[in-house]
Amino acid sequence: MIRPSTLAMILAGSRVDELNVLTYYRPKSAVPFGGFARVIDFPLSNLLHSGIEQIAILSQYRSYSLINHIGTGAAWDMIGRYRGISILPPFKDTQDNKENADWYRGTADAVYKNLDFVQYHKPEEILILSGDHIYNMDYQDLIDYHHKKDADLTIGFVKVDRDKVHRFGVAAIDSEDGKLGGRVTEYWEKSEKAEADWASLTVLIFKPEVLYTALAENQQGTSFEFGRDIIPQLMAQNKKVYGYKYRGYWGYTGTVEEYWRANMDLLGDNPLIDMEAWGLRTNMEHRGISDVQPALIRQSSEVQNSLIYNGCVVEGTVRNSILFPGVRVGKRAVVENSVLFFNNVIGADCRFNKVVTDVNSVFGEGVLVGSVDKAETDRVAVIGWNNNVPDRTRIGEGATVYPHLEAKQWIENIAAGETLK
Repeated sequence: MIRPSTLAMILAGSRVDELNVLTYYRPKSAVPFGGFARVIDFPLSNLLHSGIEQIAILSQYRSYSLINHIGTGAAWDMIGRYRGISILPPFKDTQDNKENADWYRGTADAVYKNLDFVQYHKPEEILILSGDHIYNMDYQDLIDYHHKKDADLTIGFVKVDRDKVHRFGVAAIDSEDGKLGGRVTEYWEKSEKAEADWASLTVLIFKPEVLYTALAENQQGTSFEFGRDIIPQLMAQNKKVYGYKYRGYWGYTGTVEEYWRANMDLLGDNPLIDMEAWGLRTNMEHRGISDVQPALIRQSSEVQNSLIYNGCVVEGTVRNSILFPGVRVGKRAVVENSVLFFNNVIGADCRFNKVVTDVNSVFGEGVLVGSVDKAETDRVAVIGWNNNVPDRTRIGEGATVYPHLEAKQWIENIAAGETLK
């Protein structure tokens, strides 16, 4: 058996405050997606189909959900002598007296602290990925381009609207290779002054020695991020930094609204995300979703343009929505434009519109959540996990309810945009 030449490292440890209560107890990469999967399943499935079989996952924020989901790695065929998924949490380094030496201080610091793991595998190239983007890519195309250009660093970019460039690392790319890519001539990290619209996918391929040197130099500073520090550092040193132009679907789930929109992109006659065609894999043993009974759609129900997974029971109306295993929708209840995580119970006569609910919540009879009084809104109501919502509670559009509230904390009306915690 031939030892793999590529080592992939997935950055999967962040919480992301903008996702609010959805990342209260889990990292962003472990947030449920699409009715049965997790966000990290997309880069993991991409790696599987790209033939990259040696993977490390860097995680530090509430890692239990992520560790439980990854399991042995068997769901992505990552078991074998030279195949596997390793989860690398922070650790206390007794040889390092620096402040916060036992915690990852940034994405670059996370990789630096695990250079012994990286160098043990002796990779020919190191692929750094974000664990929280929704896309379908054959990384071998990017690796081939990296070798063709003999690049020190090759970065995957996707075109975004100009009004959004301030949120990303953005590059100006010359026309050396036309539509395929070119040399990165300028780079801005989350800057209002960015003069380009090619945003970083956080897909980075390094020559190992270039990465080792850059990480060591970066340790002398006070910021430890690939986008903010390593890329500008290599640009300033006139290293060969190339951009590869990705032109497929890209779901950036940085806010609740973006997360909701990416889920909605699974629906319709011609969905932008096709999990079957993309070959998405997930761990079917996590939460026991492989063992739940088939979905039950009762005669009194109505279902339109929705994904309803096994284990659901629907007695009411579901339109343009995604239901994870174990969701129950009661009689005369109407759920529209919503994403309901595992084991939510929606009582009789409830109305939901543009809502995301985390796991294990029970909604009493006649509960109204979201923009039930109008068809269009930009704001998504979010309900944290393990809540018991009293009968006839009204939760307005864009409202946020924190997890596991006690009965005495509940009020009858939660106004639009209000937070209850």
